[in-house]
This record gives sequence, C-alpha cells and structure tokens, in this order.
Amino acid sequence: METVLLYILGVVIVVVGLIVSIGLHEVGHLVPAKLFGVRVGQYMIGFGRTLFSKRVGETEYGLKLIPLGGYISMAGMFPPARQGGKPRTASTGFFDTLVQDARTAAHEGIPAGQEDRVFYKLPVLKRIVIMLGGPLMNLVLAFVFFGIVLVGFGLPQSTTTIGTVYECVVPAQSTQTECAADDPRAPAAEAGLLPGDRIVAIDGQTVEEYAQISAIITAAAGDELEMEVVRDGETLTLPVTPLLTERPQFDDDLNPIVDATGDPVTADVGFIGIGYAVQNVPQPVTAVPGYVGDTAQRIGYSILTLPWRVWELGQSTFGGTERDPDGIIGVVGIGRLAGEITSLDTLPVADRASSLLGLLGGLNLALFLFNLVPLLPLDGGHVAGAIWEGIRRGVARLFKRRDPGPVDVARLIPVTMVVSGALALLTVFVIFSDIVNPISLFAP
Repeated sequence: METVLLYILGVVIVVVGLIVSIGLHEVGHLVPAKLFGVRVGQYMIGFGRTLFSKRVGETEYGLKLIPLGGYISMAGMFPPARQGGKPRTASTGFFDTLVQDARTAAHEGIPAGQEDRVFYKLPVLKRIVIMLGGPLMNLVLAFVFFGIVLVGFGLPQSTTTIGTVYECVVPAQSTQTECAADDPRAPAAEAGLLPGDRIVAIDGQTVEEYAQISAIITAAAGDELEMEVVRDGETLTLPVTPLLTERPQFDDDLNPIVDATGDPVTADVGFIGIGYAVQNVPQPVTAVPGYVGDTAQRIGYSILTLPWRVWELGQSTFGGTERDPDGIIGVVGIGRLAGEITSLDTLPVADRASSLLGLLGGLNLALFLFNLVPLLPLDGGHVAGAIWEGIRRGVARLFKRRDPGPVDVARLIPVTMVVSGALALLTVFVIFSDIVNPISLFAP
C-alpha cells in the first residue's frame, strides 16, 4: 500500500510541476504584454472545459480540464486584411474564411478608444520580448531545477573509497558470475583490501580523485605499489602488484566503448580488481550552465531528428521491441517514471527528490527549446513573423520606400492548423506508446 501511495505521489508531483511550469510560461507572456499596454482578455492553463475562472480587471484567469498547455488571449494578434482596414468575413473559400475569422476574433471585445492596445501595432522588438517571455521562463525554471540538483544534492561520482573487491581475475569477454577454481586471485583481494577502505596515497603520492588511482594502477602492471588506505579510522599500508590484463574501455560518461561491429573495445592495462564507491558530490554554481547546455544539446538533437524518432517509436510500439530510453517520451511516460522513482524504496529519499527535480528540469528545457521552433502556433512562429517584418521595414527605410506595414501572419492560419493537428496526433500517439510500451526503470 505504501508503495502505491508513493507511486501516486510521484505522479502528482510531476503533474503539479507541469501545471506550474505551464502557468509560469504564460506569465512570461502576460507580464510584458501588460507592461507594453496590450489588452489581455484571458489567461488560461490547459485546454477544454473551464474548471475555474475569475475575472480581475479586464483579464479572465482560469484553469481548464486538460493541463497539456495554456495560452493568453491578446487583442490584435493578427492585423486587418489591409493596413488601416477593418476585419471582414470572407466568402471565397474555407481557408479564406478561417483567416478572416481569426482576424475578426483578434479584434473582438476591444472597447472604443482602446483600438491601439493591440499586439500587431507594437514595435517589433516588444513583440519579440512578449513571445520569448514564455520560453525564457521555462529556461529559468530549468536553471532553477538543475541548480538545486547540482548544488543542493550533487551528481553521482566515483570516489576514492573502495566499493567492490573482486575475488578473481576473469577474461574481459567472459560472462561468468562466479570464480572458477583455476581463476587467478585478484591482486586487491590477495593484498587484503576491503570494501569501505578509502585510498589516500600510493607510493607516498597523495590521491584525491579516483581517476588518479586508476591512472597509477593501469600504468603499473607488474610493479608493486604501496597503497595507503584508511579503515575504521586507522591508516594501513598494503602492498599490491597490478596484473597485466585485458580490460574493457569506457568513455567519459562511463559507458562501454564499442567498435564498428558492436564488440567492446579493450586494452592491456594494470588491474587489481576493485570498483569505486559512488556518492553524490555537490557541484559549484558555475557548473550549472554547462550542465544545462549539455542537456539542451541532447534535447535539441532529439527535436531536430523528430521525424526519425517518431519512426523509431512506431517500430518499437507496434513491433514489440524495447523503447529507446533516450527517445520521445510524453507526459504519461514522465509521470510513470516519477511514480517508479518515488516508490523505489532501495533509493535514498534525497536521490529520489533529486531525480524528480531532474525530470522537471528536463521537461522545462524541452518546453523552452520546442517553443523556439519557427512554426505557428508555437512562440517561435510569432517571433519569426516579427523578425521578418522588421527586415522588410528595415529594407524599405534603407531604400526610402513606403512602409510595407505589418506582416500578415493570419495568412498562415491553414499552416497553423496543419501543425496543430500534427502535434495533437503526435501527442496522442506518444501517450498511446507510453501506455502500451512504456519506458521503465525496471526494464530488463
């Protein structure tokens, strides 16, 4: 019962975190819009049926049924058909009607005398500030969440404390899990090293990082080393002679390096048969930007390769293969991972809290990057329209031509509908995949 409650708690935390992230995203649009005098009719979190709303001044604030997004309704998002003209209803076709309806809706409800309080009449820079305010709020949240993880909890790192002592030496390609009678005894076990021993010096040279210890051992095959360790508060000196053996190689992220055929890459190195204990090491504040940058690079690559990743997701979902843990995951999948994290009683509470904050940090970073895509209805689409308008007007001024007026982004309403439909279908598909073929912490 406790496990179930913890699982539900994890899901609730992520849902609340998502709602807060969306709400603050819209605040990032709302605040500059009001500062610049734009009339804002609605501030809504979610879509569908309204669960709660309250009007404060000229703006209605509310929460809707489906918390998968949000919006603020600004007056005059689209200009009239002609500069200085008024919206009209088209009768020349379905898409023309959509465009004109969008223009009409953008100008409805504006009181007399406030016709200039519209979005499209703002200077280009102010419009860009309004549209980037939402994504930038998500970026700030990502820095906050990742900052708490790195500075408050720390990142898992190998230490100079011995976590594991292997009893014997087996070939690098071997899959055996127990020592055979003819397997040579590992030098560390032979020397009497024990889990929990903290290595402080080798041959009189003080060591402070596990990388120093590994470098000394790998280069000293056949040479006896005097290893100083602290055990139960007492310093011991134990002689250890590394063996020359073939060991798999790992990259900077401790992932096995493989060759073109998929086989592990090995090298002949000195080996004594120990594994290092891992603990969370708090990082300096200066490490946060680099960490956010590395995470943004991975998420950005996923967005750029979205069509291929959707194809891979389809293959795994309908082909019954295992999901790529670095592939597309939706809010249902994130909620499931959060539930598994909080219900994992073998993990310390601090590690569970850190993992949940990391999930929310990644979610906000994904919202930041995805909203920069220059397609309507995403924020990046409005930014692209404003930039294009600025370029057109700049060129007109340069060549002393007539001001071309605002860019008519309303003409892109059909494209907006296609993009919105595609995003809706993708959302449904990812949710379906998260249900029938989920990414799980307990996957074999």
